[in-house]
Amino acid sequence: MHQPSTYQRPSLAIIAGFGGINSAGRSSAHHAFNRVIYDVLNRQQQARTRQALAELMSLDADNDSEAILAGTLIRPWDNVSWNPNAVPFHQPFEDEHGNACLRIQHKRLAVQSAGQLPKGFDPATRYPARHHPRGLQMTIYGASDAIASLGVEWSVLRQHVRPDQIAVYAGSAMGQLDPCGHGGMLQAALAGKRVTSKQCALGLSEMPADFINAYVLGSVGATGSSVGACATFLYNLKTALDDLRSGRRRVVIVGNAEAPLTPEIVEGYHAMTALVSEQKLRELDQVDATAAVDFRRASRPFGENAGFTLSESAQFFVLTDSALALELGLTVHGSVGDVFVHADGYKKSISNPGVGNYLTMAKAMAEAKRWLGDEALTSGSYVHAHGSSTPQNRVTESHIYQQLADTFDINHWRITAIKAHLGHPLSTASADQLTMALGSWHSDIIPGITTTEELAADVYRKKLHYVLQHENMNAEQTPLCFINSKGFGGNNASAFIISPQKTQQIMKDDVSIQNWHQYLDRNQQVREISQNYDNNTLAGKSEPIYQFGNDLLEPQDLQFSPQEVRINGWQHGIPL
Repeated sequence: MHQPSTYQRPSLAIIAGFGGINSAGRSSAHHAFNRVIYDVLNRQQQARTRQALAELMSLDADNDSEAILAGTLIRPWDNVSWNPNAVPFHQPFEDEHGNACLRIQHKRLAVQSAGQLPKGFDPATRYPARHHPRGLQMTIYGASDAIASLGVEWSVLRQHVRPDQIAVYAGSAMGQLDPCGHGGMLQAALAGKRVTSKQCALGLSEMPADFINAYVLGSVGATGSSVGACATFLYNLKTALDDLRSGRRRVVIVGNAEAPLTPEIVEGYHAMTALVSEQKLRELDQVDATAAVDFRRASRPFGENAGFTLSESAQFFVLTDSALALELGLTVHGSVGDVFVHADGYKKSISNPGVGNYLTMAKAMAEAKRWLGDEALTSGSYVHAHGSSTPQNRVTESHIYQQLADTFDINHWRITAIKAHLGHPLSTASADQLTMALGSWHSDIIPGITTTEELAADVYRKKLHYVLQHENMNAEQTPLCFINSKGFGGNNASAFIISPQKTQQIMKDDVSIQNWHQYLDRNQQVREISQNYDNNTLAGKSEPIYQFGNDLLEPQDLQFSPQEVRINGWQHGIPL
């Protein structure tokens, strides 16, 4: 006899705010997303997108439109403080006595393109940066953008929860390797400089979380960062999700900031043959040394490609439980279903992919089916692929999707890859993917892999539909998006994200009609405040949150009892 299902859906983790900065611009209000799909926007939307970028780039939205578009997304080097055509290095030689010596020489980088922040934008000019490494400057800007996007003042929100019900999980995969971080510390002796007091401490990989706690939120809650190479963001997202599900936390800020565009890091990945060089692009396009290279198309996921394109990005999301979202009227941008992580087992090469990603995607798909049913999976889902633009990735990742589409009986499964436009920011890659997924549900458009003109011959394609052009979708009929990430060393992670439309339906079914209408009334005001933030930012009237030395807590600000600890400035105590 058939037994009824006893499956109970876990509690929701609401995405109530998001923000950041990458090569497409500011993330909040879907501005970065709109830059990616700029060609299919209407004139009014294009004008607002240019305005958002002009504010970052110190340009005029109308008169400098060509410069705005040219100075964003993947492009030739144009927004770095070092010269990619004259990178200094020590060349060994022998003097007349046969002694080994070194002399300064300069060389042109083989890699001549990257996903840089918009040309002219410098996060250090937006607040008193005090020689902070670039990744931490981006953290301040990006986390501030996410918090301001909420439409509720942080000082108000935090009074609705206990201090220990807040967490921040954020970091970077590479750490801070520019001259203000570990890079400068390691170079100091050879460069004839002294090590500063900040370089060692500020170079740590978990420092983005520390900066958010210390200078943006003033949080005394849980903190930390997991590191999993290119899957790092999804590792942190899993930690955030587990915390919310357990009830230990009610508000979690999760994200990553990665600033790897230094000559040393570029050379390191180039030495691994991981990056696409100028010469490789010439060979792909059969362009001789006298002709221009199309660097805009340097990243070509699932097409004829020759390596990934490095980029920089800082993305942050504010997650809450559904009860807090209802109580405060927070906007629902979507919800996190679940995140799965698996290693590859024994490996011949640390960088080669293995079987772990089959497991993470299969688990995510099976769990999504339990949550939302078979139809949502088979006809209402699509994938933001890792899509790194390497020959190995296009074969191995496409085989995963073909195998699982066949297993779950999915036809015409839509696959896209945002690295085609933004490049690969390592730890932040899957955060970029999530930002783009939220944009699709807002605009009913899936961004296409427009840099790939046709699929490579060795790409698996049975039952799959690779979205090579920006494509219309129906958000009401597309409740599921899978975020997939593959990292060096066998760090595989896959997540499924639920649309805001479906999330709201679930929330509505869990409360009374009266409570739902009260939530909608509160949300109207929250949306207005969030819109005001966006308008002020477009007009150049908002600044990042940076609380340096304000409201410092001392031991005398704590009141102890056997039952709890109370902190001055917080409404709720911490139970013991």
